[in-house]
Amino acid sequence: MKTNELLLDAFGRIRETVEATLEGLDGGALALRPGGTGNSIAWLVWHLGRVEDAQVADVAGCEQVWTAQDFVGRFALPLPRKDTGYGHSSEQVDAVRAEPRLLLDYYNAVHRQTVDFLETLGDGDLDRVVDTRWDPPVTLGVRLVSTLADCLQHVGQAAYAKGLKPTRGQ
Repeated sequence: MKTNELLLDAFGRIRETVEATLEGLDGGALALRPGGTGNSIAWLVWHLGRVEDAQVADVAGCEQVWTAQDFVGRFALPLPRKDTGYGHSSEQVDAVRAEPRLLLDYYNAVHRQTVDFLETLGDGDLDRVVDTRWDPPVTLGVRLVSTLADCLQHVGQAAYAKGLKPTRGQ
């Protein structure tokens, strides 16, 4: 198996889990916050899409799907245009509301851009330095693995939250 095939499989598992998690949910269920203060499914799926979009677009040298395909306008969130969700307050988490179809459409578009980029990679490409602000500098391989790790954590959290029964106050 080639490295890019391994990465394609891993990112594909995120897409499959996003789709399965969103299946059967409505906007109200997506907005529920576990324990009243946890991140909602809508926020988690939006955030993991924004993370993958921003990170992959940066290393691929292309525009983010968020702006290129006007998902920023379609979501119409009361957040800064380039916001990805890092460091969000409770109020900002509450502000991320969307229907499952929009969340899935966005993530599928991000995934397509990721696949298009990964299909161009050879094993030697993964050693390319993409960020010199760190010591040691970050390579493409490290950036892709860190993006995978972050997105897998969030999609797992969203799937877990789907299985929770709402409690009082939610």
